[in-house]
Parts: sequence; C-alpha cells; structure tokens
Amino acid sequence: MSSSTDIDGFRAAMQKVYGSFESLNEDELWNWQPPESSGGHRGRYLWTDAFGVLNFLTLHQETSDEKYLHLAIKLIKTVHEVLGRTRDGKTRLPGASDYNPLNGGLRIGKMDEGGPDADGQYHHYLTLWMFALNRMSLAVKDSNYNDQAVALAKAIHPRFFVNTHSATPRMVWKISMDMSKPLVDASGKLDAVTGFVTFSLLAEAAKDSECLDKELVDYQRVIDQSSQHSLSGDTLDLGMELWVAHWGSPGNESAERLGLRCLETFDTLVEYGLLEGSFKRRLAFRDFGACLGLRCYAVRDPNYETAVHSFLDKWTKYMGDQPEDLQPISQIMYAAALIPGAFKKGYLGTEPTQAGQPDEPSLRAACFPRLTSNIKAISTDTAKLLQSSG
Repeated sequence: MSSSTDIDGFRAAMQKVYGSFESLNEDELWNWQPPESSGGHRGRYLWTDAFGVLNFLTLHQETSDEKYLHLAIKLIKTVHEVLGRTRDGKTRLPGASDYNPLNGGLRIGKMDEGGPDADGQYHHYLTLWMFALNRMSLAVKDSNYNDQAVALAKAIHPRFFVNTHSATPRMVWKISMDMSKPLVDASGKLDAVTGFVTFSLLAEAAKDSECLDKELVDYQRVIDQSSQHSLSGDTLDLGMELWVAHWGSPGNESAERLGLRCLETFDTLVEYGLLEGSFKRRLAFRDFGACLGLRCYAVRDPNYETAVHSFLDKWTKYMGDQPEDLQPISQIMYAAALIPGAFKKGYLGTEPTQAGQPDEPSLRAACFPRLTSNIKAISTDTAKLLQSSG
C-alpha cells in the first residue's frame, strides 16, 4: 500500500486531467464523461488516456473504491468512440465495424490533420493501449477487454511491417489515420521490443494462447536482425526499456542483464549531471517515464526509490513551467511515476504466465538474449556522448 501522501498527490494530478471526480455524487458518477482535456483532438490523446486507464486501475487497487473501475470503463468507451472514428466523428475508421470496432486501429489524437505533426497512428501508442485493455481485463476479470486488445493487435500489426517475406523485415514508426501508408518510414527504437512483450501478455491471457504466434515471430525476426539496439540518453526510452526488462525479471538471466545495463546507464546520467540540468528546458513527461521504469524494475533497491522520490519532488516546483499543451501528459505520467501500480507485473493479481508451469520456454523468454547482446556498450557510449557535449 502506498503512503497517503503519494495517493493524495496521485489523485490531485489525475484530477487536473479528468476533473474533480472525487467530489462526484452517485448520479454524477453514473453520468460522468471524461472531460475533453487530455491534450488531443476532440479532447482525446491515446498515450495520455492509456495512462489514465492504468492510473484509475491503480487507484482502485490502492483504495478498493469501485468508482475508479467505473471511471476507467467510461474512459475506454470514450476513447474507442472518439479515436476509433474519423476526425469528424461521422464514421468508424476504415475496416472497423460495430462487430469489430477496433479493426481500423486508433488515431493518435494529434491536433493537426496534415503537416509534419499530423494525426495518424503510432505503434507504441497502440501497444500501450493494448496493455491498458489487458490490465483492465485482469482488474475486472472480464476477458472481453483482452479480446479487444487482441483484435486491435491483429488489425494494426501488418500495417507497421515492411518486407515481412524477405530476410530483412523492418517496421515503420507512424502510419496514416486509415492505415493505408507510412507517414514516418523509420522504425521506432523500442517498437519491436515493446510489441513483443505486449503481444506476449495478450496471448498468455487469451483463450487461445497461440492467437498471436505469427505476429510474435515477426517481432522476433526484427529483433534478431537488429544490430543497433541501444539506448540514448533519452530518459523516456530508458524508462520504457526498464519496464520491458521487468517483465522477464527476476528469473530470466537475460532480462536481468538488460535491466542492470539500463541501471548502469541511469547511473551514468546521474554521474555526469544530466539529470541536474535546467528543469525549465526539459520535458517533464520524459523524465517521469524514467522514474516509472526505475520503480517497476528496481523495486528491490531502496537507493533507487529514494532517488526517484527526490527527483519527483524537484519536478513539482517546475511543473507549471511546462507548455500548456503538455500539461495533461505531464500530470498523468507524474501520477504513474509516483505510484506505478498497474504498470507493474503482479500488481493486479497473478499473471497468466504465473498460473501454470509451461513445459517449454515461452517465446518471450527467447526475446531477451537478443536485446542484451546488442547493448553491452550503453554506459560507455553514453559517457562519451556526455563528455563530447559538455
């Protein structure tokens, strides 16, 4: 159980995005609709609202108050209704139907329809939303939410892959709203890894545990042929990598090595003073991503817990200096960094992978050796980078 101070701070940050839900009476709670304040088009932004769902699940677990499950359910329905439709809201995205409403994917929620920062679909946003649906399924013991996540996974997966029938398949980072073409041809640094772990979680919770085998093989092939999987000094990347590692740790030696390399990188950033720079020139949500990852992976180390709390305390003095359009994502990720809760393995109960004793290693277990073999020089490279820029 988290401290009352952390829970109060968590609630306060959430209410800055989703309104004063703590003061709702029964009728108001029943009729509640998420305010159009998550920082995106028509009030919805997929990354922020994925964190919102997970944070509501955390509040429910911390307080046993059923109203938070109701709020999470309402938020999911609203996101599907807004981001699962065209920007004018008149029709579902191409390929979607009343029977399969997520078959057209989900829009990012960018404010611009065109241009360099146009709306579209991000792989890493979609996998985070799948994870939120999977956690919702565990929290309410309703397989329908995981089924929705599997349907979304199958719908979007082939649209982000190029040359799958060749010896060198690759991924693209961003596709158009209708999923017809890439908008950013380059691949996201962590997309194959987070895709592999997320799809594994969905499959392990599904009635048919082999339902995503083909997709998992695609991710594995991209991971296998990648020779440049390494971390930069970007704090959000570091945090997400630690979050990935914690799903195979403890017990998986390769995952442990991956996590330890990430911790070494974090230590290097601290040693060279990168995390002590001007808070006014930094993006809070990226730093909060690092805090989240650290608290998921390094839960057994009180030194990191102390460091994260100190770092979060410093950030509270500068949150108001963040750009207005980044306030929702900053507040929502601050809450998750304060209490990672639903992001953590086992927090919502026994994971499906822990329920039985598989005879053979899972596909997910095979993922980690490839990752760790390519990041041995993370700390050295980061130190060189910092020295050259200092």
